[in-house]
Amino acid sequence: MLMPKRVKFRKAQRGHLRGNAGRGFTVSFGTFGLKATEPAWITDRQIEAARIALTRYMKRDGKVYIRIFPDKPVSKKPAETRMGKGKGAPEFWVAVVRPGRIMFEIDGVDKKVAEEAFRLAAHKLPIKTKFVQRIS
Repeated sequence: MLMPKRVKFRKAQRGHLRGNAGRGFTVSFGTFGLKATEPAWITDRQIEAARIALTRYMKRDGKVYIRIFPDKPVSKKPAETRMGKGKGAPEFWVAVVRPGRIMFEIDGVDKKVAEEAFRLAAHKLPIKTKFVQRIS
């Protein structure tokens, strides 16, 4: 799974998901992209599941670019634990995605293949998405 090699701080605060993407909202590397239309935390497992769905459908033709990276640790306390005694241990990693963010890009395949590949990948993600094409 995707996760940082090392981080400055082991535990992070939750933050908030207000507003739109401040960067990463244009298709930069590929020809087609999958854009988020809702805010969410996307886990490392969801990113990997979407990546596998994309590459399987494309039959390893073309190139896939992953534009999000899970660099935020999410901590949890064990089940049936009393309150207090500090923050829980980091359980998994998430990428903070805001509306407008391009999450995946594809290059080297035609539009019909890209649309279907992104449709399959979007089913693996917990948010609504939109198929976008590079404006050149």
